Amino acid sequence: MNSRQITSRLVEYDAIRRRLWILGQRCHHGATGSLVAALACAGIVAETAGTGALRDRRRALALALTGGALMAHDWKDRAIWFERGRGTQP
Repeated sequence: MNSRQITSRLVEYDAIRRRLWILGQRCHHGATGSLVAALACAGIVAETAGTGALRDRRRALALALTGGALMAHDWKDRAIWFERGRGTQP
């Protein structure tokens, strides 16, 4: 098996429908946004508990807002964000 065959199994892109699959799991804007927002919020909590710089808090807030925007963009598909495999997804 060559590296192109391995890569094609890891990452798959459907150019017609503009969908990305990683390890057989579809990547939704909303699922990605929820992870980005959760990590950003965890960073904000950690910075608040510590002595983090204001710049770091602003960066974390920007990431949280970006994650929220990604979730809002894909809200209509929220029922299938974390659905395993291809499932019911076209």
